[in-house]
Amino acid sequence: MKNAIIFFFFTVVVNAQNDDIKHTIETFFEGFHHRDTVLLHQVCADKMILQSITENSNGNSLTEEPLHFFYSSVASMPKDLKYNEHILSFTTQVDGSMGHAWTPYEFYIEGKLSHKGVNAFTLFKEKDTWKILYIIDTRRK
Repeated sequence: MKNAIIFFFFTVVVNAQNDDIKHTIETFFEGFHHRDTVLLHQVCADKMILQSITENSNGNSLTEEPLHFFYSSVASMPKDLKYNEHILSFTTQVDGSMGHAWTPYEFYIEGKLSHKGVNAFTLFKEKDTWKILYIIDTRRK
């Protein structure tokens, strides 16, 4: 009976951590889709790193986007531009104050598929709040 209680408690704690990570990432995309850099700042670490791997017939390339450029590009997107990064699923892992999420996605501009791939988020639990430290994604047509 004691083992069952410990297992139940562990399961509840792990599921709560995973839900918190998922909520942090959903908040990130809410800010992204609404061009809300204040909301983005709430879930992103001050020194967050953004990288992308573009895959095409000419080979693969790795690029890094400076954080200040990311915020300014989100804020300056035209209001009439319709874009949506549709997350297909979440897989999360937690070890203490480090979390990771794997999120396959499809990116649409004006309702048409632009590209697809996978986001990999690394997060750090600071006090009681998960902050995104690192995002790397793959992009393919």
